[in-house]
Amino acid sequence: MFKAAFPPLGFGVGLRTKHYGYVLDAQPPVDWFEVIAENFMVRGGRPLHVLERVRERYPIVLHGVSLSIGSTDPLDDDYLRELKALADRFQPAWISDHLCWTSVGGHNLHDLLPLPYTEEALTHVIERVGRVQDRLGRPLVLENVSSYLTYCESAMTEWEFLAAVADGADCGLLLDVNNIFVSAFNHGFAAADYLRGIPANRVVQFHLAGHSDHGRYLLDTHDHPIREEVWQLYAAAVRSLGRTSTLIEWDDHIPEFPVLHAEALQAQRIAREALEQIDAERNAAAPLVPHHVA
Repeated sequence: MFKAAFPPLGFGVGLRTKHYGYVLDAQPPVDWFEVIAENFMVRGGRPLHVLERVRERYPIVLHGVSLSIGSTDPLDDDYLRELKALADRFQPAWISDHLCWTSVGGHNLHDLLPLPYTEEALTHVIERVGRVQDRLGRPLVLENVSSYLTYCESAMTEWEFLAAVADGADCGLLLDVNNIFVSAFNHGFAAADYLRGIPANRVVQFHLAGHSDHGRYLLDTHDHPIREEVWQLYAAAVRSLGRTSTLIEWDDHIPEFPVLHAEALQAQRIAREALEQIDAERNAAAPLVPHHVA
């Protein structure tokens, strides 16, 4: 079982510059931190000093935004070398990035763009994930992105493609619950169908974040509290996929740390209730064992 190799870390938050001082001084009782890998691919300075101190106390996960695993551009050897060096130094619980493409013709588009869900794209991505995992010497965990367009050429659903990549490349999945909700609204599919199509043994982590409602479409902005509909979908994800490390993302209009931590504690409460519901349903369905009197 792939997931069994990644014990749950609990409920964490993204480490952001605004909170460096608070985290170092207060040492808040958060379970773990996710850090943007590219922010620490530097030769020295305060970011690495902060990460060293954080890592002394907390588990961390490296989360990248520049791998561009779905691009037809060559893999960036310099980037992979720096990422491996960072991972070797700080020993994250895992390394994640996005199932998308961000570059074309050597130009970085600075966006996480969806792939066409075709057999050709599937073969391409599986081969590239294998090469990245060989270079890093560890499994890669891939995240579903929010999307605002689809391709006429797609021959399978997003969740079918995601599951096929994980199986074919033997990698993990970072399931972004907010992205599922956003894309389901934008493209008119059922989020419940998405969850049913994801192999539970591949899901290493959940992401939760806020989004913006623009009426005809939703935009994944990471600048709001998590909306009630996303909390409900998260509860469904826990019931469907089981106990999983959960991370709160907040990247713009960032509040004070206690507000962010409160979102993590809310995730903890919802997950606990969802798991208790599963246990109650199993107990109710279990056959009664006859009591024999000697």
